[in-house]
Amino acid sequence: MSIAFTPWPESFAKTYREKGYWTDRPLVDLIDHAPQDNVAVLCGERSLTYRDLCSQSKKLAAYLQRLGLKSGDTAVVQLPNIAEFYVVFFALMRIGVAPVNALFSHNESELKAYVKQIEPTLLIASDGHALFRNDAFFKTLSESSEGLKHALIVGSAGWADSLDSVLRLSTDVSLSAQPSRADDVAFFQLSGGSTGTPKLIPRTHNDYFFSVRRSAEICQFTSSTHYLCALPCAHNFPMSSPGAFGAFHVGGCVVMASSPDATTCFELIKRHQVTVAALVPPALALWLQAAPTYKDALTSLVLMQVGGAKLSESLARQVPDVLGCQLQQILGMAEGLVNYTRLDDDIDTIVTTQGRPMCSLDEVKVIDEAGNEVGANVEGELVTRGPYTVRGYFKAPEHNAKVFDHEGFYHSGDLVRRDENGYLTVVGRDKDQINRGGEKIAAEEIENLLLKHELVMHSALVSMPDDMMGEKSCAFVVPKMASHGMKSITLRKYLRGFGVADYKVPDRFEFIDSLPLTPVGKPNKVALREVIRQRLLQDKKL
Repeated sequence: MSIAFTPWPESFAKTYREKGYWTDRPLVDLIDHAPQDNVAVLCGERSLTYRDLCSQSKKLAAYLQRLGLKSGDTAVVQLPNIAEFYVVFFALMRIGVAPVNALFSHNESELKAYVKQIEPTLLIASDGHALFRNDAFFKTLSESSEGLKHALIVGSAGWADSLDSVLRLSTDVSLSAQPSRADDVAFFQLSGGSTGTPKLIPRTHNDYFFSVRRSAEICQFTSSTHYLCALPCAHNFPMSSPGAFGAFHVGGCVVMASSPDATTCFELIKRHQVTVAALVPPALALWLQAAPTYKDALTSLVLMQVGGAKLSESLARQVPDVLGCQLQQILGMAEGLVNYTRLDDDIDTIVTTQGRPMCSLDEVKVIDEAGNEVGANVEGELVTRGPYTVRGYFKAPEHNAKVFDHEGFYHSGDLVRRDENGYLTVVGRDKDQINRGGEKIAAEEIENLLLKHELVMHSALVSMPDDMMGEKSCAFVVPKMASHGMKSITLRKYLRGFGVADYKVPDRFEFIDSLPLTPVGKPNKVALREVIRQRLLQDKKL
């Protein structure tokens, strides 16, 4: 059984196969065809070779098969940056079960949304997350999804089977199940979209495998590559750009970091001779501050990749001197398209642009509000289609009608300029979204929750500038009565009561008498962003 999704038109699929972009191989080939004696993952004191990773994923796949899981089933997975993330992923790939990989920072609200959308059979989580230290939340999820019968826990919580026990005790690796077809859904990525409900992105084996292969080629990954996974491992960036999967493809090694904290990562770089690291701009800024004290620890580092949010030119220019390695900028999206600066680009191109598309069949247009293409160096919206850019979100027909046009182009909402050589520079976005240091916050989601408060009449969430994070969030709230008595701490506690991830809780609240409106009666967020910008400037003067 396959999972329904929006496929590429057959004529496009035929071209992608003829070009050799789609090879009809399952993603599990990334590890099965790697040099088995090479070290695949270093996690704390543990070292897993490719043989270990294959063996453990087969054991887990056989266990799940005995539970009755089969191709076409789905799973929700939420794990921190540990080796088990990859064991679980490839085990699921072996039997055709498509997971949603939730971020470890996600909470009740996000997990409930994923369960509602994919109706999973299986949950795999860690008792390191507060939600899974006992079975209460699993019971809540099970009540909302009849098919959710099985849970597997990393840790010793005791309320579900332990993944460690399964891997330690199981000897049966006989598999009758097969991976899903290469042009079927392999797993779901998470969108950083602008609407209230998280959107899921169906990725196939064919499109994702190509993205990984081409990324590894551009970034010159080899079997000697030691890649530091410091960002959340479920993010598209550290998974496939080229990320851990790119390292697996060439037989390289992935070094797991519990966080992008500079001190933690510098120790790992020195200990394991890390050659490539990937960060978002706020983490890079902290590395640049700390690096002068740790120069000796960074001698192995060859390449620093930065993406997820706009990198300032001033920070970009510091990387070669302060970190002693090359900088590569990346503009990618979980929906597909990835742009890279090339390793042989001149320094001005590397520090001032976010790269160019990685594939000759990436069709990219920059358009104005009327949908017309604009000329070089003119600001417009980035729209794209190609062999690894999806044609629709999962079970979201209304949203798909808004962001995918009749030709299959995805309208990203990102505002960019494209130069004469095809390099893109991000200048903003059209989406109602805050990019908080690489974590995307849909304004509508938080606004709708605030409106549930009995004392809130109107609300509007906007971005506000921040030197470290790039952007933080500010909620403008119109109370129903003048003597409302609400305080920022009250509303933060209120929002956390809905179980939203902490990074979505507004960094600042402003109480105002009314929202400024646009000529068509919508909240004027341009005006609100200017209001908070001026207030921040005033705060600095005080």
